[in-house]
Amino acid sequence: MDRVTLSHIDEELESSEVAALCFLCRDVVQKKRLEGVTDAKVLFMRLEEKGLLENHVFLSQLLHTIRRQDLLSLLESDSRRQEETDANPVLSDYRVMLYQIYEDMTRENLDKMKFLLSSKLGRRQTETCNASAGMLFGHFTALDVFAEMEKNSLLSTDQLDELHKVLLELDQTLASTVHRYMQGVTQQHQTRLSPHVSMDYQMVNKPSQPKPAALSISETQPSAAGQIVYADSEPSSEPSSEPSSLSDQTEYYALIHNPRGVCMVINNEKFLGTELRNRAGTQQDEEALRTVFSQLGFDVKVHNNLTAEAMRQELKKLGSRNFLKDDVLVVCVLSHGQKGSVFGTDEQEVSLRELTQPFLSGRAPTLAGKPKLFFIQACQGSSYQRGSVPCPPKPRQEEENRESRLEEDAGRVYGETVPWDADFLLGMATVPDCKSFRNTATGSIYIQQLCTQLMRSAKSSEEDDLLTILTRVNREVSKGEYLNFKQMPEPKYTLTKKLVLKCV
Repeated sequence: MDRVTLSHIDEELESSEVAALCFLCRDVVQKKRLEGVTDAKVLFMRLEEKGLLENHVFLSQLLHTIRRQDLLSLLESDSRRQEETDANPVLSDYRVMLYQIYEDMTRENLDKMKFLLSSKLGRRQTETCNASAGMLFGHFTALDVFAEMEKNSLLSTDQLDELHKVLLELDQTLASTVHRYMQGVTQQHQTRLSPHVSMDYQMVNKPSQPKPAALSISETQPSAAGQIVYADSEPSSEPSSEPSSLSDQTEYYALIHNPRGVCMVINNEKFLGTELRNRAGTQQDEEALRTVFSQLGFDVKVHNNLTAEAMRQELKKLGSRNFLKDDVLVVCVLSHGQKGSVFGTDEQEVSLRELTQPFLSGRAPTLAGKPKLFFIQACQGSSYQRGSVPCPPKPRQEEENRESRLEEDAGRVYGETVPWDADFLLGMATVPDCKSFRNTATGSIYIQQLCTQLMRSAKSSEEDDLLTILTRVNREVSKGEYLNFKQMPEPKYTLTKKLVLKCV
């Protein structure tokens, strides 16, 4: 981020606001690295070390929380401000809740709170903290009390009873702020399968139990690969000896029905918990998909804001359909995600394998031999794609060089989830471990480019098949820069024929 902009922001912040920013950053920057920080310039350096100033998202959250909207204008001059990632936010709702209490607490209530907690914090600790806070920030605040409570294991994201009890003695309104947060955490506790990954690539909390291997997000667990990646090595029949006059039948999937089939769109925009932000711009993706697949002859069905279980139920219901009069199945999922899975609105995971399972030939026999297309707009990790300039081609290597950049961007993949029956295609917005980007005004980079290329091909006189189209999508998306980073889509498939989609 521009140092001049950061300097201007530093000049406008008061010492008490810097102290508040340091408190809000305690979950993403080691506490020792925040000790003695009295001006914003040093704090910004700490955030840069964690990669949290590579775009404006985190700093915008911080300034918005401390109600310095006037400083947001310094960031909004960047024309890329509308680009987001479908990744988890890093500013903790727990810290924002504590900051709200700090803002609403009177000096009288602060003194009472210090008195009520003095026996548990210790008089010496309170006085020491009071003295150091006085030197650093001019006066002792509720944020300092919260920090001391955390040091003494009296306060954490899942340990709020002590704070709630004390606030009940002071102010019912303050206590209700904690109570609302506790209710939100309780509602998610039974359904959350795993903690979420923040932008500094650290887990916020350790999971209480190990996750099933099929849902693993760690690329260092090769044992998962055997369970989620299946070889396309079913007993094969003898090679076809059909006459050449039937070559079209063996080379291309038959499209003989109108409508061609069903296109289901699962569009998750509004999330119910405290970990995932709403996905502004996803309605533009839903509209684009509805328009394109309607013109391609599909019966489009849209489901908005489904929990993980509701997603499973809708897919199971669709899988029980009689597909005898359908040529193709299309499923599009627009949501947050991490490696190998997407999230329902309740922040529970649905693995990529669970998306395709209801449509395997053994479970949906009327889909056997027909193409099943899945397009997934979601992050698949917390890493960023970076770009590099291809080396100049050596003699007779021009054709190899044409693809070298895509190979470098993709890298090696461990334990990736792929469809394990024939005639599937899984179009991912990004390679495993990496973020995908979404423009809050115009929609996601991947889905918008996918729709553009599908329509361009559908109206063309050329007989381009779907894999040719997806290669163009790869090329166009990989050309761009999004918040100074790259994005590399990845199609994975077990298609056995070519699929050509034209307007009906």
